[in-house]
Amino acid sequence: MSFNLATMLRESATARPDKPLMYAGDAAFTYAEVDALSGRVAASLRALGLEPGDKVAVQLPNLPQFVFCYFGILKAGLTMVPLNPLLTGPEVAYHLGDSDARLLVTFESLAAAGMAGARSAGDVPTYVATLGGSVPEGARSFDELLAAEDGGDIYATSSDDTAVLLYTSGTTGKPKGAELTHFQLYMNCTVAGELFEVSAEDVTLAVLPFFHVFGLSSVLNNVVRFGAGLVLQPRFEAKVALDALEKHRCTIFAGVPTMYVALLQEDLVARDLSALRACISGGASIPGEVIREFEEQVPGVVILEGYGLSETASTTTFNVSAEQRKVLSVGKQIWGVEVRVVDPEGNPLPPGEDNVGEIVVRGHNVMKGYYNRPDATASAIKNGWFHTGDLGYQDDEGYFFVVDRLKDLVIRGGYNVYPREVEEVLYEHPDVVEAAVIGRPDERLGEEVVAFVALKPGAGVGPAELTAHCKERLAAYKYPRDLQVLEALPKGATGKILKRELRR
Repeated sequence: MSFNLATMLRESATARPDKPLMYAGDAAFTYAEVDALSGRVAASLRALGLEPGDKVAVQLPNLPQFVFCYFGILKAGLTMVPLNPLLTGPEVAYHLGDSDARLLVTFESLAAAGMAGARSAGDVPTYVATLGGSVPEGARSFDELLAAEDGGDIYATSSDDTAVLLYTSGTTGKPKGAELTHFQLYMNCTVAGELFEVSAEDVTLAVLPFFHVFGLSSVLNNVVRFGAGLVLQPRFEAKVALDALEKHRCTIFAGVPTMYVALLQEDLVARDLSALRACISGGASIPGEVIREFEEQVPGVVILEGYGLSETASTTTFNVSAEQRKVLSVGKQIWGVEVRVVDPEGNPLPPGEDNVGEIVVRGHNVMKGYYNRPDATASAIKNGWFHTGDLGYQDDEGYFFVVDRLKDLVIRGGYNVYPREVEEVLYEHPDVVEAAVIGRPDERLGEEVVAFVALKPGAGVGPAELTAHCKERLAAYKYPRDLQVLEALPKGATGKILKRELRR
């Protein structure tokens, strides 16, 4: 079946050509303008000799150029390879080489690392987008890609062709490219958007980076699919985000838990957030205390938590409404997707909090596989089920609860300790703003529980008091014997707390 994901943009532009698709600073771009500009990018890429299926890497923050590139690449029948702006030169080289990218688009402040990586990967042609700065020697200006005539027709890709090659974070081994098809990405943003009734009247604040599946599928694709509006924020800053929510009367905010934590450090009561109708959390488990405090300070707003991975094109389960949600649950499986909890042999486990196992997924959202890695694909997808590496359980009403990553499980003296359970207790302390728990090798017990926390400004609580707080609320084998207070916990570009950095 022939289908190209860029059809979403063309259809929305046809229906409402003069409606603003995105706001960036003081600039606004209508659907018709974005359709035309991305068409020019498509025509330029074709003129450069790129053939359908070729890969184009894009290392840009949330800027208009990202959107022009994304839909231009799709329109030309090419495959988009989004890259984290924080990648170093050697990391860029790895991603370009591993993906077989034919061209790189990067940004002026990232050009040094991008160009170094491009040279190492075999002199991959590099185009640099600027905001008034100069283009480094050896690169070409992104504006050249906008100089062509309009691209006209959208290339007739197959629905099963790879639209996006999305690299995993690489928490185990080298990052792998998950192949997501035109059909998978279309279905995921459509089903998710219908769940919380997205319409052309909605305006979403785009603070989640588009290089990540959450920002790409659940924000950018979702907005374009339903003809809604988008406010671009290249880098998350709580005050700037709140200014944008007020100025543009945003109705939807999607973020990772640390963003909600940061917003809670601002004076939310003094802000006019009355237009907000949906707050979505994903990317990591959100502490119950954060949900309670946020909803208390922003009356009428409910945080709905969902669950998904790069390999599942974003959404897999979701809490669909305030009436039907369960706090700490990631909701129920979305339409067309099956989710199970299985034991180590792959046998389904019955519902119940005591029946924790690995979460596996089957459905339209599961990737084709890892690019050029048949062994890794076969290890991850068994009998049609994608093994997520996440531990969880399902209750009697069909709600799923993610307990932890399988690799994060701490086994202390033969007992399983789920870091999230300890973290929830730490977040309940009034002086704690962030918490993360890991396991440390221990000769006697196998592993020991270690906690890291960051405190609210002016807080004077110490490790001994925090340890006692945990000891009162947790079984003896669960509470941390080593608790360290840091100024801030390390985070990646998406705002996730990086436990691998804490382990180092």
